[in-house]
Amino acid sequence: MANIRDYLKKKAEREKDKNAVPRVSYREKIKSHKFTILYRITLVIVLIAAIAAAAFIQWQNKVYTESVELSSVGINITQDVKLMPFSGHLLSYSKDGASCMDTKGNAVWNQTFEMQNPMVDICQNVVAIGDYNGRTIYVMDTVGLLGSITTNRPVRNFCVAANGVVAAVLDDTNVTLICLYDAKGNELVRFRTTMKESGYPVNVSISPSGELVCVSYLFVDSGQMKSSVAFYNFGAVGQNNTDNYVSGYDYLNAVVPLTRFLDNRSVFAVSDDRIMFYSGAQKPVTAAETLISEEVRGVYYGDEYIGLVFNSTQGSNRYRLDVYHKSGVFQQSIEFDMEYTDILFHEDQIIIHNESQCSIYNDKGIQKYDGQFNKTVLVLIPLSGNYRYMLVTPDSIDTIELK
Repeated sequence: MANIRDYLKKKAEREKDKNAVPRVSYREKIKSHKFTILYRITLVIVLIAAIAAAAFIQWQNKVYTESVELSSVGINITQDVKLMPFSGHLLSYSKDGASCMDTKGNAVWNQTFEMQNPMVDICQNVVAIGDYNGRTIYVMDTVGLLGSITTNRPVRNFCVAANGVVAAVLDDTNVTLICLYDAKGNELVRFRTTMKESGYPVNVSISPSGELVCVSYLFVDSGQMKSSVAFYNFGAVGQNNTDNYVSGYDYLNAVVPLTRFLDNRSVFAVSDDRIMFYSGAQKPVTAAETLISEEVRGVYYGDEYIGLVFNSTQGSNRYRLDVYHKSGVFQQSIEFDMEYTDILFHEDQIIIHNESQCSIYNDKGIQKYDGQFNKTVLVLIPLSGNYRYMLVTPDSIDTIELK
């Protein structure tokens, strides 16, 4: 009897255990809760990323169809004045002087002088203005005059750095000097060149920091014309080198009329048969080179890109713009039919325009806008913000936005 009673008791206990709800430990509950939160957060992040990607693609492919005038102020531009964009401002200059205006048409500064053939070079928010064959160079920023430089020989060429340092080519009967001055006119460096030793300096450019100088020389070697692109370092690295010369490259049967620093370590040069790219903050070296078999109609550049304009051979388009990254990598070709007055590179925009028409492409080659101006546009200046521009006309400064 007792065995039967024990058997039934154990059977009832087994049935109870079988139907009982399993116990979950506190640690397992915490782990499960964390997993649920992580899953939800991941899901939200993926969803936000997908929405952002879709919005970016839609924005990148968006085509603007009209322009809206946001503001307009009256000004008076005389016929003998030349205009240039200047760090979000407008630079105007003539033989009698120069002035700087802000986007509202207010005069920031005026500088009077007398020049026969004024030359201008701009680096970021600093501008240098001097007379070809003259002996004075004025250095200004977007606030006012930083100083002036007086030379003892005629000025043939010059360029300015973002800190106001000016590299100038000074000509003499048998010797050509290349001198560096600070904005106050103090001579920092001087070295001489001759046709026999190094050739004639065709072009000079300086890095924004004022530390590196690039000079394009033209000379004759054994009856053959050659060009040399030479780099000089006036910082600590170049002090141990003769005449601060740190690197250079020769090109046979070529003329190199243009060299330019895009930043402190990126330089490009254009000859009649190639475009060259150099890289290096201390001793620039060749980064890339592309041969050119067509005549270059124009060279345009921004902070990141360089564009070469050729006559087009495709269809009814008159021109082709070949765009390169500052590293030397070819980006794209843009075919267009407009008689242009300027080509601008601003952020991811490539702006081609004349006095009455404007076409804008992004860096992927997608045309974002193609339209007509309501007024005669002398200068177009891209502004910060998406697709906003300052248009300078003969009698107004207009701010527009594309829609």
